[in-house]
Amino acid sequence: MRHIISILIENEAGALSRVAGLFSARAYNIESLTVGPTEDPTLSRITIVTTGSERIIDQIIKQVDKLIDVVAVNQLTSDLHIEREIVLVKVKASESQQREDLKHLAEVVNGRIIDVTTDTYIIELTESVVQIDSFIAALSEHEIIETVRSGVSGIARGGNVCTK
Repeated sequence: MRHIISILIENEAGALSRVAGLFSARAYNIESLTVGPTEDPTLSRITIVTTGSERIIDQIIKQVDKLIDVVAVNQLTSDLHIEREIVLVKVKASESQQREDLKHLAEVVNGRIIDVTTDTYIIELTESVVQIDSFIAALSEHEIIETVRSGVSGIARGGNVCTK
């Protein structure tokens, strides 16, 4: 089962490496990892998407929580949460009909065409993982040249927070 883990960590050199090393040393796979500063410049938030049984996820959370730089750990998938990912897709768009089809598709999914050349469009979409996967599948009739995905960012809804 897919799980999203939010980790509040001290913004220190090597902190991310220690978290990633914990996963690597125990042969846990990281499907996506995003990291960035928080409203407190001394802290960063790491969002990790991984898979495993409840027992394995509980074990991961306990081991991550023991790391010295970790301030708090929260499993977002166990609470109501919002998750988003950004995708940039470069698609061949050299013919007039291709361009019209791609403009329409981007409009339907609330995507934006952010770059236009004589041969390509780059489309940006910020959505859930499921919606991004569907968008990429809908592009199958077109030649996808390159795809860049940010990885999941997530936040708990309401009063649930991952703080110190």
